[in-house]
Amino acid sequence: MNRFLALLVLGFGILTLRAQDDRQSWKAEPPSWFSGMEDNSWQIIFTGPGISKYSVTAKGARILSTTRFENPDYIAVEVSLKKHPKSGYITFWFEHGKSLESFDYLIQAKDHKPVGLTPNDLIYLIMPDRFVNGDLRNDSMAWMNEVTVDRKNIIGRHGGDIRGIINHLGYIDELGATALWLNPVLENNEPRESYHGYAMTDLYQVDQRLGSNDLYFELSGKLHEKGMKLIMDVVYNHVGDKHPFMISPPDSTWVHQWPKFTRTSYRAETLLDPYASDADRNQMAHGWFDKHMPDLDQRNPVVARWLTDWSLWWIEKAKLDAYRIDTYAYPNQEFMSNLNRRILQEYPGFTLFGETWVQGSPIQAWFTHDNGYAPPSFLHGVTDFQLYYAITEGLKEPFGWTEGLAKIELTLSHDVLYDDPYRNVTFLDNHDLSRFYSVIGEDLKKWKIGIGLLLTLRGTPCVYYGTEILMKNFANPDGHVRSDFPGGWPTDTINKFTPRGRTETENEAFNFLAGIANWRKQNQWFGSSKLTQFVPRDGVYVYFRHTPEQSLMVIVNQNESASELDLTRFRERTTDVGFSTGQNILNHQSHDITGNLLIEPSSVLMLHLK
Repeated sequence: MNRFLALLVLGFGILTLRAQDDRQSWKAEPPSWFSGMEDNSWQIIFTGPGISKYSVTAKGARILSTTRFENPDYIAVEVSLKKHPKSGYITFWFEHGKSLESFDYLIQAKDHKPVGLTPNDLIYLIMPDRFVNGDLRNDSMAWMNEVTVDRKNIIGRHGGDIRGIINHLGYIDELGATALWLNPVLENNEPRESYHGYAMTDLYQVDQRLGSNDLYFELSGKLHEKGMKLIMDVVYNHVGDKHPFMISPPDSTWVHQWPKFTRTSYRAETLLDPYASDADRNQMAHGWFDKHMPDLDQRNPVVARWLTDWSLWWIEKAKLDAYRIDTYAYPNQEFMSNLNRRILQEYPGFTLFGETWVQGSPIQAWFTHDNGYAPPSFLHGVTDFQLYYAITEGLKEPFGWTEGLAKIELTLSHDVLYDDPYRNVTFLDNHDLSRFYSVIGEDLKKWKIGIGLLLTLRGTPCVYYGTEILMKNFANPDGHVRSDFPGGWPTDTINKFTPRGRTETENEAFNFLAGIANWRKQNQWFGSSKLTQFVPRDGVYVYFRHTPEQSLMVIVNQNESASELDLTRFRERTTDVGFSTGQNILNHQSHDITGNLLIEPSSVLMLHLK
């Protein structure tokens, strides 16, 4: 593209041609597109002073429709490609009176085929600002609203970045993780608490304090070289109030309007409750998450297309494998169904799982696909809060009819509500929840039971950064559970990325988790295995993960004393199918499973049956 301002003098006036690179005030979202898509059309929102007064034509593309807004600085153009070039530019012409503006727009060939997540995977969740500071030069950007870096401020920026994550992929691989989920990495140019990423102000730009788009693409490439997968955290419910589209909105229909600020009720049950009032349902769906998070109205077709094309753009550009969808219950559910279907139309191997922080299995299952009593959502799975509650509460209370380990078995019996509960993402803690080690009273034995359950029950497990080294604290406020990983900053005196920097107890925890995780990696049959559980008795819970040829027997003893277990009760999954011995997956010790077995107090035993 030529970088000049050309003036062509015609018989009736002046024709002005300006290159895109020299017209900084003009912008297009998405900034580029792809040939070879299943649906050959997409929407471009052009932004520029007075741009709506221009008529638009295109060379190399067909204009299907144009939409103008109350705000004259926006125009939306629906476009389709006339041909499928591998790469190149199409040119848009904007004409108004005697002025003619050119805008060259990049087209690249679609070539990504994501493999998606499976129950074989182990997800490692990182808050980028709090993991590793790999590049001190990007700690502060003078032009941004939050400039300072202050590690003593739990709601301030600390300086972690994508370069630091890239530099420590070996650690994540050693732990046994196979997929990486980062809390949102896109620009959050908010004046405070911009570190967590959930109030985006540019949907097409990685926050420069974390790195760049190219660095994010590099992270994706290096993960794939290691056979690992990349999950992007996306938000459809809201953006940050410093997003240009919110500072100067196209029109009043882009966000839900209230006479005064109205927060969502967070009562997701109202969406399916046959007795819910319209007022309660409306506040849940249309109330704002916070004053600085304008609630988008996805019923607006331009907004819906803007969010949909944004989703497709990142999948292709960053070669993503999955989306974790934040606040899944809060956007318009018809939009979410259409969005998910559109994504899977283009990328059938892609995985979509949504955050459903709700109470009760029926409410949680309502959001999943083909559950039998809700419209199809095309959502593979959800963040399984019900199993999280069952494990964390069950390990804290005495064993009973529905208490203790029985709570886990009872919760899993609700899996009849799901089309495929194995696609649910399971966890013990995350960036919004108290650290698991603190929740169970810093009891290492209970911590091991929890980790054993997480990594061997059904679902796709997720480990929050630092759980493997017993990081602790309570989410009051959230910043307390988003502390820096020790050793991630040049000034840190302790480096817990290495065995020498960890205490003996921390190494015991790390090795326990890594041992199970790497056993999972080496036993690919496990991801496709079925679950059979036996009703817990006397504080002991036994279940099996099995295929016709392989089996893992898991025995959990919640009691503070050893338990003598009569194994003949489980013969339908042991001797009746040809198994007589089991090998401890961690220390490789063999056990006879044909008679009685002494189970250590407050422990989990995992036997690979031979």
